[in-house]
Amino acid sequence: MKIGISTNWNSSRHESGGALVDEVLALGFEALELGYNLTDTQAKDIKIIVERGEVDIDSVHAYCPVPIEAPHGYPELYLLASLDEDERVMARIMIENTLNFAADMGAKAVVLHAGRIFLKSLFSSMNTYTLADAIGAEGGNDGERYCKLLAKAVKRRQSRVQKYYDGFCLSLETLLPEFEKRGVTLALENLPSIEAFPDMREMMMLKERFDTPTLAYWHDIGHGQVREFFGWERHVEVVETLLPVTQGIHIHDAQPLLDDHLPPGAGEVAFDMLRGYADDRIIKVFEPARDVPAADLKRSLEFVRSVWG
Repeated sequence: MKIGISTNWNSSRHESGGALVDEVLALGFEALELGYNLTDTQAKDIKIIVERGEVDIDSVHAYCPVPIEAPHGYPELYLLASLDEDERVMARIMIENTLNFAADMGAKAVVLHAGRIFLKSLFSSMNTYTLADAIGAEGGNDGERYCKLLAKAVKRRQSRVQKYYDGFCLSLETLLPEFEKRGVTLALENLPSIEAFPDMREMMMLKERFDTPTLAYWHDIGHGQVREFFGWERHVEVVETLLPVTQGIHIHDAQPLLDDHLPPGAGEVAFDMLRGYADDRIIKVFEPARDVPAADLKRSLEFVRSVWG
């Protein structure tokens, strides 16, 4: 079972791409996702290693390498699902740059944070953290205050989503032909926030509108578990529903409420319920936090292989 790891784990500890690659290969990983913190210098080093056939690049996380004008890597520097047309234009430019880089590296997919449906109004501020505060005050996601607040957030989100969806689709009509030409998939990642776009239903709507393998879903396991902690979705239901349109996964664990990017086996994710991801067509990428020790990663890699093997 081929499993890779995101360079976000160790790119900040190495100046050279060669040292970065050596470290992850020594742990037993077989491929890389080039993360949004990767520098241009590191990318050039890794390109040489790829050309020597020493490592595969299965995916690239937008925006990569770090754009020259950005002070640091950030996956939401510009949002393609935005109400601001200028922002969508900038997002398209950045995505096209990432696409060209990904194609040159031989990657199969570009992973994208598509956007957020902001819920703030003139009279109230509402977001994932206000929901987290309500859960903390009531000790669970079934308390009366939390349920009322969640219902209000969902209603507000539903009233706003169509405008975001329409603008996003206009951008996809321009972008997807470029992805098709380069033989790379645009994969939309689930995020651990109520604001995140698309959710499961919206992802299915996008796939119905754009019936092409060039557009796919990317399931982040830790993020999916956080969404279940909040009671927004059932993790296994999302996995099973979207598996046919899933291009790849980010593998990490999570503890309530927002403590994710843990090594697999250190949280509450039921990995035995996610065996569908063992399919060879699914790109598998560990995405641990930067402070996860190498020894823990090696053990968790063996754990995932044993559960899904």
